[in-house]
Amino acid sequence: MTTPSELADQLAAEAAGLEREIAEIDLLVGQATTEATRHQGRRQAAADKLAGLGDGAPPKDVVDLANQLVTLTGRAALMDAQLEILEAKRRSTVRLQEIFRRDAERVLTLEAGLEASPTADGSPGSDEPDAPPPTVSRLVLAAQENLRREIARAMHDGPAQSLTNIVLQAEIVERLVKRDPELAAGEVRNLVAMVQQTLEATKTFIFDVRPMVLDDLGLVPTLRRAARDRGKRAGIAVEFESMGGDRRLDPEMESGLFRIADDALTAYLAEQPDRVSLGLDWGEALAITVHAERSEVTLPSLEVPEDREDLPPALAEMVAERRVQHGAAVAAAREAALVTLPARLLAELGQRAEALGLRLEMLEGGVMKLTLDMPAAPAAADTGSEPAD
Repeated sequence: MTTPSELADQLAAEAAGLEREIAEIDLLVGQATTEATRHQGRRQAAADKLAGLGDGAPPKDVVDLANQLVTLTGRAALMDAQLEILEAKRRSTVRLQEIFRRDAERVLTLEAGLEASPTADGSPGSDEPDAPPPTVSRLVLAAQENLRREIARAMHDGPAQSLTNIVLQAEIVERLVKRDPELAAGEVRNLVAMVQQTLEATKTFIFDVRPMVLDDLGLVPTLRRAARDRGKRAGIAVEFESMGGDRRLDPEMESGLFRIADDALTAYLAEQPDRVSLGLDWGEALAITVHAERSEVTLPSLEVPEDREDLPPALAEMVAERRVQHGAAVAAAREAALVTLPARLLAELGQRAEALGLRLEMLEGGVMKLTLDMPAAPAAADTGSEPAD
């Protein structure tokens, strides 16, 4: 069981790691700001030049400037959206860092209070630090999930909506440019396609930060989408299966289950296996399994003489050595086909599962199994009717 001091050290280490991430974001923000300013200046110059053309200007010059203005407007809008995303990420990272630091101080304060408090029989507390109450770790996890939910909501209502407006504006420009419809429409279609790709990337970012479908539909649809999207990104089809009647769980529990399963799925896919599967079994206990494997290399069968007493000693020794080598090659092939989680990630997932009251274990074959003892289904409400004879 993790002690309060160890938990506080983990939170402080997380806060220190976020400091480096904030510095990297600051550097990206500076670069994006410079680039956005440059694109905005070029767009304004093109707009001024287009406005300065008289009625007698050659049509080709007007079309070229109009196309250039559309392209520069799209690039400037994309840079502004990227800058907004970076700034939102920085704000959320700073807030998360403050939460880690504050919770570390709270855990240390709680530990000091536990050590100073007497035991039930009135004697002073033991010198051995007690494990932190489960509520402490659950509060930390709940704070992280609340922050993720807030980031996702901000991204959904901010940059994603802005990019949608850009697509609509580009479609309006497409209808307005009449002087060379074919050329102008082609340029605008390229712009729309580029913006739509950025919009899809923004939606993917939202899902990674906090899948809103988890709040709306629950664990099974969210994990099904994660399996499909992450598998598509990795180029590996992920088999997904949910057996039994699923039901909604406590929001904190759904978030914890999804995060652990999704992190394990991502780690398995990073190993570039041949097959990955994600399964849920809704029974008396909910069991979530994640498994990945590679195709085992088929070795040729060993062709050596059978053991006989009349074999010359040198030949018998050679046969025995060949059998040992072949057995080692078979074992190595099986080991190469086995895909397991990194030890550091497995330890982290184990701590998170323990904080939520879950059981996490690694089964034979590199299968990660996460188990939740399901609460009893609520009894049917009494309708007040008389029982049947």
